Amino acid sequence: MNNVLHSAVRQSMAAELRGLRERAPLLSLLRKDVVASGVAWLPLVLVLGATIAVAYADHFVSSISLVYLYILPVCLATIFLRREVSYSLIAACILFHDYNSPRHINAGFRIFHNLSAMLCFAFVVYVIQRHVDQREALAKTVRQQRDDLLKDVELAAQVQRLFLPTGKPAIAALEIAGMMQPSRGVSGDYYDYIPIDAHTTQIIIADVAGKGVPAALLMSATAAAMRLEANHDRSMLQQVERLNTEIRAVSDAERYVTLLVAEIDTHKRKIHYVNCGHNPALLFRSKTGTLTPLNSSCPPIGLSLEEVCELASADLSPGDVVVLYTDGVTEAQNRLGEEFGMERLSATVRRGSSLSAEDLMVDIYNTAADFCGDDFNDDVTVVVVKCDFNGSSTITS
Repeated sequence: MNNVLHSAVRQSMAAELRGLRERAPLLSLLRKDVVASGVAWLPLVLVLGATIAVAYADHFVSSISLVYLYILPVCLATIFLRREVSYSLIAACILFHDYNSPRHINAGFRIFHNLSAMLCFAFVVYVIQRHVDQREALAKTVRQQRDDLLKDVELAAQVQRLFLPTGKPAIAALEIAGMMQPSRGVSGDYYDYIPIDAHTTQIIIADVAGKGVPAALLMSATAAAMRLEANHDRSMLQQVERLNTEIRAVSDAERYVTLLVAEIDTHKRKIHYVNCGHNPALLFRSKTGTLTPLNSSCPPIGLSLEEVCELASADLSPGDVVVLYTDGVTEAQNRLGEEFGMERLSATVRRGSSLSAEDLMVDIYNTAADFCGDDFNDDVTVVVVKCDFNGSSTITS
């Protein structure tokens, strides 16, 4: 997408340059990059002014030959004007000098003097032109590499999105909505919801330390490992332990993953969770209007050889809301350097507790975006689960 956007911008700029040259013939004398800079008249004034100043000095100020001062307008023309215009200016400068030369000078000496000056100017123009051409070639190569990199990053982002859930789990009595907004082309955040059986679903949110491509690669490894572990009949503690071993094997000491895994059983109306160094999820209780944090109980994944965790649980009631998020939400900063923080997030959850899961998710994101001017410093991920238990549901032990 970014590659297509850059291509469209370049095509638009080229069309605009052609239009400018058609409307202003003098602009056809300038190099393309000079016209694109937006101050097209200034180079023409500089070249013309330098030529007139040197011609005036050559004719009125000094009695000796000042032909080599014409190197100033010639160099300016080489930098700002097209190649053929630069070489044409050499001939014009020599003619100006010859016209201003005293007529008593020997014709052969005048011709030799003018030709030597012309050859000197042509050599200088050639050297400067080679430098300008090399600079343009380098700029073109850099643009091509940038476009290729943007294309690769966009492809990586598309692969990343394959790890994210494409639909909502068909679990009765639960509304689930999730979103992930990368701060760059690729993200170090991850979320998923994996059905365990007809009435139980597992919800995962993770955040890889760092940003950019390294974090995105480790995120992909985390997502793939979680999917594989979910296919086996293992408890959440076993999943976390095996995930820690796998992430530890493919990452260095500076890379780790904060992870929160939760299972919601709609029959028992319970949530069981393991929080590995992740931001505490918020459990809003509709009956009392209070917020309960689902705090961390063990270190992040990949920091130590062994992951010793505790399984925590909480009861759920109709209308309760569980909000999972990454630190891109709470650490979003406004222009004064203030963070969005837990208080503002909690207030947003309380205010929107009666909304659907989808609407509350959007409200949380929009509120944080408005706070920071839509300029997030980190990836933003929000998952909202709303309990919609009906009165006929039975609670089993």
